Amino acid sequence: MNYIDIIKELLVKNELIEIIISGKEEKTTEYNKISIKPFLKDEIIYFQFAYIYDKKTTHENIEAVETIDKLVEEFVNFKQMVIFSKSNDYQVLKNKKGVKVIKNKASKKQGELLHNRKKNYIIPEDEPCKFLEILGVMNEKGKVFKDKYDKFRQINKYLEFIRDIKDELNKKKKIRIVDFGSGKAYLTFALYYYINEVLGVEAEITGIDLKKDVVEFCNDTAKKLEYKNLKFLWGDIKTFTEFEGIDMIVTLHACDIATDMAIAHGIKWKSRIIMVVPCCQHEIFTQIKNESMSPLLKHGILKERISSLVTDAARGNLLEVVGYNVQFVEFIDMEHTPKNIMIRAIYNGKRNEKALKEFQIFKEFWNINPYLENAMKEELK
Repeated sequence: MNYIDIIKELLVKNELIEIIISGKEEKTTEYNKISIKPFLKDEIIYFQFAYIYDKKTTHENIEAVETIDKLVEEFVNFKQMVIFSKSNDYQVLKNKKGVKVIKNKASKKQGELLHNRKKNYIIPEDEPCKFLEILGVMNEKGKVFKDKYDKFRQINKYLEFIRDIKDELNKKKKIRIVDFGSGKAYLTFALYYYINEVLGVEAEITGIDLKKDVVEFCNDTAKKLEYKNLKFLWGDIKTFTEFEGIDMIVTLHACDIATDMAIAHGIKWKSRIIMVVPCCQHEIFTQIKNESMSPLLKHGILKERISSLVTDAARGNLLEVVGYNVQFVEFIDMEHTPKNIMIRAIYNGKRNEKALKEFQIFKEFWNINPYLENAMKEELK
């Protein structure tokens, strides 16, 4: 029986634990070893391929129907494979004469497919990740600290949004990213790690923040991690206008019109990607007025919530006018507040006059004069 038939049979019997591919033959193969484990998700079998490099591990989840072809393709560049199962181990050795399978006693006990008991995060649990260790999220063995688990989840959720737009990143040139209001920069470091080390795209990232001590700490941390294309600068969103050729704008929980300032910068630079998670929305709260909506607006808490939605809707519409495809997605917020909407905009270069008409009607209905509209007067002409 060949190794492919063995794997198929073990899957049918629900006995497969893990497959290890090692002993690389080709110097062009960057990773040293591959660990492959099956898991169940929504009653469908998937395989997680863990690619183990010298200093990092990356992951890819593949449906069972595609896995055998992927496994055979990967094995081309390696000399051996070990198949661990509940009943037996199988050592697969490859040489010039062909492929030999040696059957041994089982060395691992667990033989059940995992039923999604642990979420398959982009940065997995229980695997060391240097930047998370230095930032105090996990220990050197990859164990996430209990009081940092919400932060760990937030980081992975954020990276899922980045993964969704990875095809928009230009892999042929160095991309430039600015993170306005980067703060302690958990997500900035995660962004750098994911784009540069996992996706293999060269990215230069600059974090901007008002707190000098935080900026100093983040620069020291970047040096420890040897993140050469990551730097942090002290300054305000209002005054940072000297950048050019910025491919991606990020700002998370910037207060009130600071979010609009960041969006306006991105529009002026024609940034390919703009990602913002707004925070407090004071500006529109003081303006919004419509007699027909008085049952809603006369209550402070309801007025606050509708003001946030109106503000974000206006932002999205204005972005559409100047040539962006806009999505609103739910983002995990550490304070568990309702302010967890992410605006994700991808530049398409096509002006949208219909969106401009929609905005004018919307603006008149709510009796508002948004800062962002005034900040992008030239672009709206």
